[in-house]
Amino acid sequence: MSLKVAVLAGGDSAESAISRSSAEEVLLRLGERHLVELIELDENITKNITAFGPDVVFPVLHGPPGEDGTVQGYLEMLGLPYVGSDVRGSALAMDKYVAKTLFREVGLPVLDDLLVSVVDVHESSAAISERFGPRVVIKPLRQGSALGVTRLPNGGDVSQSIKDARSYGDTVLVEPYFEGKEVTAGVLDLDGENKVVFPVVEIELPDGEWYDFRNRYEVGRSIHKIPATLPDHVLEDIANYATKAHECLGLRDLSRSDFLVSSTNEVVLLEVNTMPGMTPTSLYPDAARAAGLSFGDLMDKLVVNAVSRTTNVSHPPGA
Repeated sequence: MSLKVAVLAGGDSAESAISRSSAEEVLLRLGERHLVELIELDENITKNITAFGPDVVFPVLHGPPGEDGTVQGYLEMLGLPYVGSDVRGSALAMDKYVAKTLFREVGLPVLDDLLVSVVDVHESSAAISERFGPRVVIKPLRQGSALGVTRLPNGGDVSQSIKDARSYGDTVLVEPYFEGKEVTAGVLDLDGENKVVFPVVEIELPDGEWYDFRNRYEVGRSIHKIPATLPDHVLEDIANYATKAHECLGLRDLSRSDFLVSSTNEVVLLEVNTMPGMTPTSLYPDAARAAGLSFGDLMDKLVVNAVSRTTNVSHPPGA
């Protein structure tokens, strides 16, 4: 089945450049089987979508507003089927505090946390120190790609770290520092099929480094070990946690859950991404390939699935 696929990318989010990089890869593969058009998330989006008249939209968008339910609601108002989670699932996953609250309710292993929205940075720093001591991780509440995240494994300037995180939004999430391997598990959830959890990926980094923005997207900065070098029972636990997190948030189509695993094999769930990166250095496509699913086949399955779940596919006026 050949489809008209609108690939949304860019916008003004802090992750817009990564979105465009992901979209290039998606366009390349979908273009082998479908009629595709790249549409920028800007003031002309409605005009451009209307002119193209797609059968389905692939919002290859990272961070707000493309991954937080805003664009998903817009597409639903236009009556267009789209790849990825719906408004509710996208919004829940984007808010790290809300997502972790739901994870706790279903027994998923997450770290303690503190939500910081007080304007007085010094007051916030004192509250953090009293709660967790000096070893903490400070991150924006609603942001991806490790932007604005500061790790303080040996203590440090909490006030400045809060200011850095708040450049991506007023509210900040603080967690105790947890030492461990960084691993991830991708879920593929197509309508009418059993959920698939791809092999767990371990992210190998240079000594003393972590999976920050540079190490995520600069070629050669990280190695993806598939499957992760962990005991079988830990790999099974991680796969189960990824599935449960996906279901807990009411997600669909695809997601990627990120974890830390300590030297004693204690696992903690950090967050869930509803639109994983699709760049040449991204984890989700590598995990799919390890499961025997090529990138082209993965992209095709996602767009066909999005169309097939809508029995009455409509187009915006004038399409």
